[in-house]
Amino acid sequence: MAVAPGVNVPEWDRGGAVLVRVGGCGAWLRAASWLVVVLGLGPAALPAQDFPPESAATTGAATPGAGPPAAVAPALPSAAPPPRQSAPAIATTPATAGERLLPTSKPPAVGASPTATTPVGSAVAPVAAADELVTDAAAIRDAGVEIFPTTEGSPFADALEPVPTQVQSLTLLGESIQPGTRHELRWQSSQSFDGSVVATPVVVLHGARPGPRLCLTAAVHGDELNGIEIIRRVTNNIDVAELAGTVIAVPIVNYLGYSRGTRYLPDRRDLNRYFPGHRSGSSAARIAFGFFNDLARHCHALVDFHTGSFDRSNLPQVRGDLRIAAVQSFARGFGATAVLHSPGSVGMLRRALTDVGIPAVTFELGAPLRLEPSEIDFGVQAMHSLLHGLGMTRSFRARSEPQALFYAAKWVRADTGGMLFAEVELGDRVRVGQRLGKVIDPLQNLERPILSPVRGKVLGMALNQIVLPGFAVFHLGVQTSQQVLAEAAARLRRAHAEGDRMDE
Repeated sequence: MAVAPGVNVPEWDRGGAVLVRVGGCGAWLRAASWLVVVLGLGPAALPAQDFPPESAATTGAATPGAGPPAAVAPALPSAAPPPRQSAPAIATTPATAGERLLPTSKPPAVGASPTATTPVGSAVAPVAAADELVTDAAAIRDAGVEIFPTTEGSPFADALEPVPTQVQSLTLLGESIQPGTRHELRWQSSQSFDGSVVATPVVVLHGARPGPRLCLTAAVHGDELNGIEIIRRVTNNIDVAELAGTVIAVPIVNYLGYSRGTRYLPDRRDLNRYFPGHRSGSSAARIAFGFFNDLARHCHALVDFHTGSFDRSNLPQVRGDLRIAAVQSFARGFGATAVLHSPGSVGMLRRALTDVGIPAVTFELGAPLRLEPSEIDFGVQAMHSLLHGLGMTRSFRARSEPQALFYAAKWVRADTGGMLFAEVELGDRVRVGQRLGKVIDPLQNLERPILSPVRGKVLGMALNQIVLPGFAVFHLGVQTSQQVLAEAAARLRRAHAEGDRMDE
């Protein structure tokens, strides 16, 4: 294999594949197995968080990636080093025509080099309906293109703690738990205003066979209820005598918010913006610090259940940073559940965990302040698929539908205030220019339509309500043709190669 001078090629990549330099951008292509992806950061490139932040319009040319470091993937122009094992980065659709995409930054590195491992579970290839694919390469003409490897390895390859290979007792929260037993512990999350200790239940299912530790959390936002019932049903259905590994479930992380029926802590802070926390910080930072160190860091992987926020509802979907191979492998295990690429905001539980090498995802289902049987049933089914795929449970009949993977997502906002009436439903496929709903101004008797700027699928939407201008109303996922992206990358490589010849 020919390698350019000074390039450190990881051990797992020395198998005869040809590395091709991509012009002045310094990216590298492994011809056998690397995917082309588009990186973007425009007004539509909102991090997948429960409440979409406001963003001002941003334009500018894409910046090519930096030269290849010793880590697996080439680095983007960012202060943060690359993740421990890169997987495909994902496209983000521009908010309006004419805007250009800017490259996103990678998550911080978490240490060790990747290790080749045997695939865990059965991966379901992303399949998209023809009318969902973006087939016009003009949308990515001005985008920065980078190459990342696809990885079929175990999500636990770089775990902080090795996956046990022998049956042994587990020590958690100061208690010893024997194999083949179920225990309910108490985690002291905080103190109430009167000084009384607030204790949250922790359900531990320690299997009779060795395996990974999977953590399940819900109600990090106290008004998001579907995940609480999903965890209860899943843990009640597991036979610890047949379980390989351990399930650690915390159905109500934010008990102070749950007991008051609110998303926030009593001081109005969002707990899911404070991980990994601080021992002597604010109340939210202290709770986050205790949970992260007492429980979360002992997981080999984690699923954090959420719903839409502020009268929004989400189609069942798994969100994670798919540039990280362990997260990508983990996300494939949720059966027919849609997967949306999202690095997550700083302070999120899953972001803090992936930053230290623990694959973690958010599982969004439904709306807050309500219990929705259909979403709960879907979540329970998906979790059984995951447990089976990880080899933790034995027989299980999984959903036969293909898993949709969305490379881009766009929030559509209301341009005017008034009464919102949606005309589409979660899961609907929409085309460019299709009417999604309307906003009615009852004072002036005006009706203004909301139109789709992209072709895709409704992943989230606001419930009918009074909205202000700029309110995020519809969240649309866009599946992008890999062939189109590959063709765009080939054109970019030829242009950069020509530029190199002129430089020399």
